[in-house]
Amino acid sequence: MGGIAFLKGHGTQNDFVLLPDPDGRLDLTEARVAALCDRQRGLGADGVLRVVRSTAIGESSAGEWFMDYRNADGSIAEMCGNGVRVFARYLVDEGLVTGDFIVGTRAGDRPVQVHPDRSVTVQMGPATIIGASVTMVAGRPFSGVAVNVGNPHLVSVVDDDVDTLDLRDQPDFDKDFFPEGVNLEFINPLADDVLKMRVHERGVGETRACGTGTVAAVAAHLHVAGTDTGAATVEIPGGVVQVTISKGASTLTGPAEIVARGELDEKWWANA
Repeated sequence: MGGIAFLKGHGTQNDFVLLPDPDGRLDLTEARVAALCDRQRGLGADGVLRVVRSTAIGESSAGEWFMDYRNADGSIAEMCGNGVRVFARYLVDEGLVTGDFIVGTRAGDRPVQVHPDRSVTVQMGPATIIGASVTMVAGRPFSGVAVNVGNPHLVSVVDDDVDTLDLRDQPDFDKDFFPEGVNLEFINPLADDVLKMRVHERGVGETRACGTGTVAAVAAHLHVAGTDTGAATVEIPGGVVQVTISKGASTLTGPAEIVARGELDEKWWANA
């Protein structure tokens, strides 16, 4: 067809458009990303993953491949845990990598292992507690633990079932504390090692899952319990993932699927 190649994938129903662009030739504007992610006028997605060589866009990474991640509104983001898994699945399926490998991200290099059952483990780096803040959902305040996982999060432990929260609109938050926005997680501890979570992602809205958010949620849960190491299963609307937190490091394990591929119409792209 002579169009622009794309794939569609998801990690626990956090969905992405992948754009293979090894040499960094695509003019990936904010407007084009927003159009691609729009579920009425585009393909629909929570974000875009451009598959590009690190050297092609001048990024310093020990890995050959760099995940150029954009939020659904077109803004650039540092990191996406579910996105890394889908990105890694694509690299393996296409034979572009073998064995364990590294994916470059704006939050730093992320070592990755793809398992035979199609699940993916990502070494997510440190999950750092950076303070406390408050968010407002439908006029109701929720205190939370602020966590940096390469991108900013605020995790609130909720007594009510998180399913009852209205996350259709952007919750308020302290813009002085989070000047570049924040991902907001709301959790119910179901057991010491099981959490239930919903998330409102900056630049996207409520999503079915957030990989860095699950890491932040477990780190915050452990912090509230008085420790900084441990592991937990996190139940999110899109599925289940496993998170481990250790001294200065964390891992995220969960599924990753490629569900479709095709070509974007060049005229649509030019006008987007």
